[in-house]
This record gives sequence, structure tokens and C-alpha cells, in this order.
Amino acid sequence: MKKKLLLTAVVFILLLTGCSQAAASSTATPEAVQTASGEAAQAVYPGETWRQAETPEELGWSSEKLAQARAYAEQIGSAAAMIVDNGIVVDAWGDIERNYHCHSMRKSLLSGLYGIYVAEEKIDITKTLEELDIDDKTPLTEAEKQATVADLLKARSGVYIPAAGEVQSMRDARPERGSHAPGTFWYYNNWDFNALGTIFDQETGEENIYKAFKARIADPIGMQDYPLEDLQYDYEPYSKHPYYGFRMSTRDLARFGLLLLREGRWEDQQIISAAWVKESTAAHSDIGPDSGYGYMWWTGVRNGLFPNVEVKAHSYYASGYRGHKVIVLPYRNLVIVHRVDTDKPEGSVGEPQIGTLLWLILDAAGETEIGGSPFIEAAQGARLTGEDLRQTITGSTWQTASSPEQLTISSADDGTLYVFSGEVLLYSGKWRIEGDMYCLEVPDVEVDACFSVVLDGTTLKLYEPEGTLWMRFEVTQE
Repeated sequence: MKKKLLLTAVVFILLLTGCSQAAASSTATPEAVQTASGEAAQAVYPGETWRQAETPEELGWSSEKLAQARAYAEQIGSAAAMIVDNGIVVDAWGDIERNYHCHSMRKSLLSGLYGIYVAEEKIDITKTLEELDIDDKTPLTEAEKQATVADLLKARSGVYIPAAGEVQSMRDARPERGSHAPGTFWYYNNWDFNALGTIFDQETGEENIYKAFKARIADPIGMQDYPLEDLQYDYEPYSKHPYYGFRMSTRDLARFGLLLLREGRWEDQQIISAAWVKESTAAHSDIGPDSGYGYMWWTGVRNGLFPNVEVKAHSYYASGYRGHKVIVLPYRNLVIVHRVDTDKPEGSVGEPQIGTLLWLILDAAGETEIGGSPFIEAAQGARLTGEDLRQTITGSTWQTASSPEQLTISSADDGTLYVFSGEVLLYSGKWRIEGDMYCLEVPDVEVDACFSVVLDGTTLKLYEPEGTLWMRFEVTQE
């Protein structure tokens, strides 16, 4: 139950607050990849710089629809983005050379690095914390010491003590110490991720993660902006295990995504073993309908990758605070990188907005099985206004649909709002009707937001003021 409490609390905050060029040069390799049509195509890699298509139409994309994606990205506050189809840049915008904070995308970067040293048998992911002599300033119990490296990679250690780099929502939702044995329970846990950094340094003998990443990944795949001199560990007084933050440019993250897309291969060199790429990007924990978590990668299929978009087959992504993403769609031979300027105190791009942007990008690529349009002008059903809206909402209960997480929202007759995960009450607040909009206020997460509502059968669709879909709900009680 606490697993759900954490997940839905974090997701609900993200959803409501919105937290939720290149020059022509490339090198090809004889290996072949499958295109969306099933045809074999030569796998393309960037050389010193990325190759960019002369026109999107050259690769079967629509310039007009890409312009719509760009406009939407500007509207939601994206700082930079890059779309790579079979190793070729279809489109890019913003400052793709700037080294933005990576935040929690650092975990997926370390996951890739782990794969190299596991293959070289320098790290054994079956070893326990006890065998590795890993402890902390808050001493671990004998039970906690039985967690394996694999448990930490999956965020299943069962170690629930303070960790460097935690946000408040992680602290608030941390399970009680000793409540779950190692390997039995998924909790997005900075202690696990930070301890993996300590284990990496200890077992490999490398000076630090950053120099190892440069030598083993950044240099071999030709990263152009990797800022080694700007990277350092951050320690907190309550833990031995530091936060290993990264900065990286959009175009360099696209190289990393392409490396994963190509199952760890770069031209004629196998940098990360294909077996590790497959294992680390598989879903080892089910965290929602069609959503999972691998070895520090988020995974999904159909509606489970992001709200407001469907993907045809298993896909995965790295995710960082306020909207940083590296999205890999193997079935479409596609890598998409999205950045936010988190050096500024304001501005976030939430999961529904990322899903809407991905829908626009896939639509520009000519994909058809991506779900319905996330814009109100294309909405099926009746747009509720005024008194009809009040009568429909009053006393109703609905559950999220087409989303990685399931929430239940109840709008009571007296204007009280309840948000549940299963039988657990996450938040309470107030709802109201303002003109033709449904508004909700949730003080615990500092939310006061209004939405237009479309009723399509038993499906309620809530649209943000600019007309983009926030979430779909199924009415469970009228």
C-alpha cells in the first residue's frame, strides 16, 4: 500500500503542477536495423557531429506537424529538444550544446556504466551489502545488509534511511524502516542509487564515476560537450554515500540514447553488452498499468509510458526533475531528448505535457496507433458547461484512465475533494465550478487549477486552459 502511496503522491504532484544545428557528417556501419515499415535499413551513427536530414520529408516526416510540436514545446517551456530517427537528426531546437543539469537521469547513465564493469566481472550484482562491507552513518541492520547490488539497481533494497539529494516527497513517502525485506518491495530510493555510486568506485578501482564515464562511454561515442571539469560528488552530513550529479548537453544525451537503442553497440565496438541493455531496460517492477522500472530506467508500453499517448511496443526512458527525458522507442528506431532549464527556479514540464509532445512528434513521424488527439478541438463527446457541468461533477467519483498510475477522485456534494490510491486517502481539498470550468484546490500540494471538461460516454476528459489534455478518467459512480 505504501508503494502506491509514494507513486501516486509523486505522480499527482507532477500532473497538477506541471513538474510532471547540427552539421552534415555521419558514419555508417554494416549492421542493419528495422524501420517502422519492417524494411531493413543501414544503421547510421553520428561522426564528429550529427548528420541532419535536409528536410524532415526526406525521412518520411511532416515539416508542418513538426512545427506544431515545436510550437507546443515553446508553449510548455521546453529549453531544448532533439529528435533522432535511425541516427539522423530529424529536428532539434533550443540550445542543444548547453550542459543542463541531468538530475535523476544520472541513474540511467550509471546503469549504462555498470553494464560495462559487470561484463568485465569487476562488479558482481549478486553480492550483498554485507559481502561488500557497505554501511552508512545510520548503521544498517543485519536484514538490510542482505540486500544485493541487483536489489539496489531495481530500487528494491529495503533500506529506508536518509540519503543525499532527496526531495521532500521522497522523504515523506519513505516506508518505515524494516517494513520490507530486501528484494520484495519497489520504492524509488535515493539511498539505493547513491550507494550504487559508492559500490562502483569501490569495486572497479576507478577514481570516480565521471572519469570512468568519460573513458568508457563519452569518448568512445564521441560526446562533444562532456564537462568533466564541472562534475563533482555532493555529500550530506547524514550519509557516507554522495549524490553524483551530472551535467550534459542535449546532443550528447542523444548519443547515449542512440547507444542504448543500438543495444550497446557503437559502429564496430560493443561498448555495453547487448545482454545488459536488454536486462537493464526490462521491467523488473510493475509500478502501474503497463508501466515498470528496470535497472534505473523507467519502462512502458501502450498507455503506460506517458499519459496522453500510446506506444506500440516496449519502450523506456531516463527521467530527471522538472521534465528532463531521454526517451528510447526501439520499435520506431527513435530517440527523443527533452530538456528544461532547471538552473532557473521556475518552469517545469509535467508527464501529461511530455506525453502530449510525444504524441505530436509521433504524429509528425506518420505514426497512427498513438491514441486520440490530446487537444480539445478534436475531442469526441460533449463539452460540459455551467449547470450541466455542476450536475455531472457533484457527487461523482472517477478513476484515471490511459495513465501509468491509477488515482480515484471523488467530488463530494459539499464541495470537498478526495484523492485516493486504492483505499488510501492521499489528499483532500475543495472543488468548485468557475464559469464553464471545473476547478480543484489541494493545499497539501499547493495546487489550485481549473479545467474544461468533455464527457464522452463514461469517460471524462479534463483539458488545461490552453486546450491540451491533462488526464482521462472513467466515471465509476455518477
